[in-house]
Amino acid sequence: MNEAAANPVDSPQGNIRPSVKSRIFIVDDHAMFREGLRYLIDREPDLTVCGDVADADEALRNIDELKPDLVIADISLSGTTGIDLIKAIKSKYEDLPVLVVSMHEESLYAERALRAGAAGYVMKQEPAKTVKLAIRKVLGGDIHLSEKMAASMLGKFTRGGQAGRPASPIESLSDRELEVFRMLGEGKFTRQIAEELDLSIATIHSFRNRIKEKLDLKNSTELMLHAIHWVREGSAG
Repeated sequence: MNEAAANPVDSPQGNIRPSVKSRIFIVDDHAMFREGLRYLIDREPDLTVCGDVADADEALRNIDELKPDLVIADISLSGTTGIDLIKAIKSKYEDLPVLVVSMHEESLYAERALRAGAAGYVMKQEPAKTVKLAIRKVLGGDIHLSEKMAASMLGKFTRGGQAGRPASPIESLSDRELEVFRMLGEGKFTRQIAEELDLSIATIHSFRNRIKEKLDLKNSTELMLHAIHWVREGSAG
C-alpha cells in the first residue's frame, strides 16, 4: 500500500471530506447591505453566500440554479414586496426556508411574513450575533422571532382570538394595501409609490380608496394623518 495515500496528513487530498456549508441566498435592493451581510456570513465556518440579487424577479430566476438552503429577503423590494416574494418562493419551493431581515418594525410585518410562509424575522438594527443566530435557527427548522414579538403572538393566540378575524382594522388590509399605507405614512406621494411598486397611478388611487373604506376614513387628509401616526407608532416600538 502507498503510505502517502494511506495517510491523509501526508497526502494533499487525504481521506478527509471537506465540511459542507449551508448555502445562503440574499435578496435586498441595497447593495451595501448585501455586501455587508455577505461579509458577515462568509466568515462563518458553516455558512456561505451562494448569491445575492436586488429584486424578486432576479431572485426567482436564480434560486432554481443556485439551490440555496436558505433565502434572506427584505420587506421592501423594487417592483414588489418581500411578502409577495415569500409567497412566490413557497409556492414553488415549499421546503425552502425564508428569513426576513428588514428595517421595518417587527411588530408591523412579522406576523404577515410568517403567514406568507417565512420562518423568521430580524430587524436590520439587531447585532450581528442575532442575525447569525436567526440563520442557524431557521436552517435547523425552527422559527425565529424576538422575545417580545413571540410573546405578543402567543398572547394573541391564548386570548382566544378567532381565526380569520382581524384584531384591528389595519390587519384587514391586504399585503399590498398595507405596503401602500406604509409608504403614505413615510410621506411618499402617489406618483412616487406607483413608480417604486411599478404600478399605475390609477391602481394606487384604487388602493388608497380601499384603505379609506376599510379604515373608515373620510378623506385623503385623514388617510395621510392615520398612516403617518401608524408608521411613527410602529417605529417607536
